Amino acid sequence: MKISTIFLYDEPSVPEINISRLADFLRKIFFVKVELGKNIFSFANNLTAKEIASCKIYNSKKPFEKHEPTREEIIFEEQSIVDSSKTKNIVVYDGFEFQKVITKLIPNNKLSLDQFHIIFTNKLTCTFDQNDYRYHGRALIGSNPSIISTTGIIEAPAKPRGYYFDLISNITLGLNRESVKKKYQGAYLEYHDKRLSTIIEGYLLQALFYYLTGEAFCENRDCRLYNAHWQNDLIHSQLEVRKLCDKHQRILNNL
Repeated sequence: MKISTIFLYDEPSVPEINISRLADFLRKIFFVKVELGKNIFSFANNLTAKEIASCKIYNSKKPFEKHEPTREEIIFEEQSIVDSSKTKNIVVYDGFEFQKVITKLIPNNKLSLDQFHIIFTNKLTCTFDQNDYRYHGRALIGSNPSIISTTGIIEAPAKPRGYYFDLISNITLGLNRESVKKKYQGAYLEYHDKRLSTIIEGYLLQALFYYLTGEAFCENRDCRLYNAHWQNDLIHSQLEVRKLCDKHQRILNNL
């Protein structure tokens, strides 16, 4: 299957995405037309806020259960549609349910298989893992449309182990966390991190490889398709190595 056009939908509350730069990256790698779009919620309708609110996860240790959102939850989503900076990171959403809502917002004339949509959001998307029976934060929800969560990039891969030990020690001693953050500065991504756009390149590759080949990830830590569960692995594969392994480079050449 060939992709004729890639559509990128911006997240205005995270300017570090640098969507124009990412569009140039995709054009250079895949030699396809890339169109830039506003935030996906610019296509929202009267039902969108309620549908998003119904994607909220209430029990992190149970598979998703639909619920009727409260009026307060709907109002919150209405406000975040108007201004996505109002999104609260403590709210978590089922990634696949959220994806269903997003799909409805894409114009019908842009839903052919050769048109690929990538939505950036600051909402924290999660999926339920049947292995340990709990939800996990995800940076990428694959398929078409694909969703890249900037909050997921920051929160899903774990920070260095020492960070958590030092943080617990500081709390026990009644100290604040700022000294710990300073000690580990640069060892993990933070909100509005200038490195975010380069990191996202890897997630774009993962999204496209999944759509085109059915496989998003690589087991090789020295590949941009590596599924990093730790921030140091993410930084290594996306900033230090910053390329595909030989196997996936060959696949990309054939694509």
